[in-house]
This record gives sequence, structure tokens and C-alpha cells, in this order.
Amino acid sequence: MNKKISTSVATILTIGFFLALNSCGNASKKTNTATTSDTDEKEVVKTVYASDVIPFFDDWKLILGDGSNAGIANNFENKDFFYTENDGNSDWIVFKAPNGGDTHGTSNNTRTELAQIKKWYPKTANDKLTATLKVMNVSATGDARVAASHAVVVGQIHSADKFENEPLKIFYKKFPGHTKGSVFWHYEINTAGDDNSKRWDYSSAVWGNDFSVVGTEANTPPEEPKDGIALGEEFSYEIEVKDGIMNLTFTSKDHETKTFTKNLIESEYATKADIPKQTQKLFVPIGQDGVERKEAYAGEGCFFKLGAYNQTNGKSPEVNMNWCSGAETHNGDIQKQYADGNYAEVWFKTGSISVSEDAVSNEGYFTKND
Repeated sequence: MNKKISTSVATILTIGFFLALNSCGNASKKTNTATTSDTDEKEVVKTVYASDVIPFFDDWKLILGDGSNAGIANNFENKDFFYTENDGNSDWIVFKAPNGGDTHGTSNNTRTELAQIKKWYPKTANDKLTATLKVMNVSATGDARVAASHAVVVGQIHSADKFENEPLKIFYKKFPGHTKGSVFWHYEINTAGDDNSKRWDYSSAVWGNDFSVVGTEANTPPEEPKDGIALGEEFSYEIEVKDGIMNLTFTSKDHETKTFTKNLIESEYATKADIPKQTQKLFVPIGQDGVERKEAYAGEGCFFKLGAYNQTNGKSPEVNMNWCSGAETHNGDIQKQYADGNYAEVWFKTGSISVSEDAVSNEGYFTKND
């Protein structure tokens, strides 16, 4: 009788031991699963940097919308000015710049923009920049009679030398109340002589209107362009400079591809008689009636820029009816400007840069302007 009881107790203890062991095993498995889940969650929220989206940042320094130089922006973000977004299909790099705040160099306008770390010379150049982008916002305020109101520059060629003028600026502009905006590009003369205040731009329409189409009153825009580009609508540009000639190509789905050619080393604006009608309308009345040196940008180091260079600012239109928008800046308060639409925002999906062997350091430009 005692033997049977002992055997039963032993059996019960043995079964209990295995049940306890199995239970510990299950607990261990649950702990491992939770740990794995935590790890997966951390991987999901990993930051996607701009340099992950377009891996070409070794060729640029980044200027932010507060006027600071962030340098080479690999694995870098700034939530006010420069970061990434996903639209459900692709990752994009966001460039954002308010109407008012600290600016870079001598400009009146804020920018969040890449500036090439090398410069090249148009006569011997073999350099190229491409980009695919969409403009998401332009300033909600600004005098409609001012040509720069509600506009942003999304790509440039800039001179690093002498007057630091700009043989190319690619604009997007859309008036409030319009569905479609315009894409156009500018050539700025490289002024002859020592008085660069006489310089002016010549504007060429790509889709929609050029720079000269403005409103009749401060709050009365012109007619909406029929073949324009909407906010959030993708378009691409290609800029190639080779042997002194600049070639431009603009493409967008459901829009005609447009191409342009401009000689950068031989001026077509070297005499007063060469000043075009558009310039006589926009710039001559405010005293900007200079001529260009015959060799244009020959002998000057030039470099690419890409991003959001906000063309709308808070300066009074009485100062300059082409460039001073009189827009809302909330005394430079960035968050207030972002809250009521007084900023420029541009998203880039792809980009590439090709730099010729003859390009040299552009550090002198940053030393002067930082």
C-alpha cells in the first residue's frame, strides 16, 4: 500500500516537473517574440535622409532657410527647412524657405538650396545637372503687380566671380486662386562696367507665362495660364553647358517638351539697341538699363544650384516693382509664416550632376557669402 502511494507521488512530481519546464519554455518564447517585435518597430521608424533619396551630396554644400551653411549634407536633416517625405509612392527631398528671415550672402530672399562645391568655366565646360521635382507651395501673399510675387527658383547657374550674376534661374510661379502656375527661366546679363545695379533679367516661358505677366492691381492677378503646371505636378529639367553653350530641356507628363539654347560666352545684349522689349517694359522704367560685356560669362567660374530659393519677400514694392513683394513675413517668425502659407516648398525625387575634369574649388564663394 505504501509502495503504491510512493509510486503515485513520484509520477505526479515527474509530470509536474515537465509541465513546469514546458511552461518556462513558452515564457521564454514569448519574451523572444516581444524582443523581435521591438527590433522590427525600431527598423520601421529609421530616418530616411535626403542622401538616401538622391546620393549626390558630396558635390554640394547646403544653405538653409535661416542663412546658415550646413555643409555637405550626407545623413543630415533639419525639420524646419530640409528633410524627406513619402507621398505613398516615392521618397522625396523637401526644401522649404519662408518669406522672411535671415538670408545668405547679399540676397534679400531666403533659400534652402544646394550650392555646388566646384566651379567650372563656360568656355571649357562639359557639365550637367538634372532634376525631377514638384512645387508644393508658394507664398499666399504678395503684391500681384510685382513680378517676383508667388514665385520660387528651383534651379540655377550662378557666377562665383566679380558681380556673382546668374546666367540661369528656373522659376515656378502661381497666383492665389489659380489652379495652374507657370514655369519659366531667366538669363541675367553679366553687366559691362562697374555698375551692376544696371543689370536686368530676360525671361522665357516654358509652360504658362513668363516673368513679365503681372496683375493690374495689388490684389488682382492676371488670367490663369492655359498650359500651366499645378502645385504638386511633376516636371523635370536638364541643364547642360558644353563649350560655351547652355542647353535646356524641360519635360512633364501631358505637356510639350521644351528645349532652349543660350550662348554664355558671346553676348547678344552688348549695346543699348539690343535691349529687348520685355526689358524695356519691366526694368528700364526703374533704372535697370545696362548692357552686357561682349564676352558675357566667359572667364568667370560658374556653378549649379538646386532647391527652393523663395522669390517672395516682405520688402516694399515702392523699392522695386520687380523684386519687392510686400508679402507677409510675421517679422521673421518662421512658424507663423508656415502656419498661414507664407513660404516656398519644393520636393525633389531624382537628381544627378556631372562635373567636368576642369572644374576647380568654389570655396572662395562660400568664404565671401557665409
